[in-house]
Amino acid sequence: MAKRKIIWSEKAKIKLYEILEFYIERNKSKTYSVKLYKKIFKDIKLIVKMPNIGIKTDLESVRGLIVENFIIFYEYDSEKITIHTIWDSRQNPDNLIIK
Repeated sequence: MAKRKIIWSEKAKIKLYEILEFYIERNKSKTYSVKLYKKIFKDIKLIVKMPNIGIKTDLESVRGLIVENFIIFYEYDSEKITIHTIWDSRQNPDNLIIK
């Protein structure tokens, strides 16, 4: 079986950037943001190997993988994994829009 391609939605790219920028500004250092970035991409590699690793959501084909205080929402098929968004789980869940 061929390796699945990872597709980032524009929303997911923006969320990742906002999260990393927030910690750079708050901590006045890139150290934590670099660590978090590496952790997120390490866990995305796990999704590629084991796409069922994430928990099921209310949306039929969408799963969520918990990474520290964040949830990576994604769906997959035989060819690709689509990252829909990254959510800080400390926020109000009423504001969550996955797709």
